[in-house]
Amino acid sequence: MAGMIIKHGLQMRKFYDITGLSVAHWFPGHMAKGLNQMQRKLKSVDCIIEVHDARIPISGRNPIFENRLTAIKPHILVMNKADMISHREKMDIEHYYYGQGMKDLVFTNCKLPNSKGIKSVIPRICKLIEDSDRYNRSENSSYQLMVIGIPNVGKSSLINALRAKHLRKSKASAVGGEPGVTQSVLEKIKVCEHPQVFLLDTPGILLPKIPDVETGLKLAVAATIKDHLVGETSIADYLLYFLNNRGNHKYVEYLGLEKPTDDIRELLGSTAVSCYNGG
Repeated sequence: MAGMIIKHGLQMRKFYDITGLSVAHWFPGHMAKGLNQMQRKLKSVDCIIEVHDARIPISGRNPIFENRLTAIKPHILVMNKADMISHREKMDIEHYYYGQGMKDLVFTNCKLPNSKGIKSVIPRICKLIEDSDRYNRSENSSYQLMVIGIPNVGKSSLINALRAKHLRKSKASAVGGEPGVTQSVLEKIKVCEHPQVFLLDTPGILLPKIPDVETGLKLAVAATIKDHLVGETSIADYLLYFLNNRGNHKYVEYLGLEKPTDDIRELLGSTAVSCYNGG
């Protein structure tokens, strides 16, 4: 069959067909307002923490941040949800970003406040700030940081993990499984006592225009944009294609299927029948 190959023992598509798909633009009012608030707060900030999803390490990183925020202040890139990628993928990410001149890259799992990545964040930031010219903030003994990133990558979760690690306190920022939980720049939140470190949580800011459909699909699979902007079935189909292309057929057992498939209609139909029958 044209456009099909046999891979990992499964007849599957050679490439993902994006014909007829489009990605709606999503830059609601709270994002524009939030970006303006972030710029106004820059004078009171010593360092910027950019949080991104390690599963989509390049897709969706917002160039607006580099142009308007991170080029002005010391900057650390935190790749969160690192427990969901392999060691090889982690090495590839490091190779890419170090090749781009990124000097401060940390991998974290915010579900584990005592993990190596979380433990390293505050010391690395303090070193960055100490080596920088703080200008109007040079007399301040406390440090103030701003946490930025696209929606639903774990910015609030990082703040809560740092509070749990350094202050033994419960969460201060609301978290959720969908984008758009934080919609304005919050007041400063203490995350460390020695030295005193405060963080500003911020709303997730997407690119005003998603560059292409496949980037939109990756962002949607990682839940950084609303499902309806791409289409739930298209998201599921792209994820199925991605898993099959990697030879990952764990979904067969998870969904109670008889065998792998590259047909999303077959998968959804079989899963619906299984659920109806109490599977």
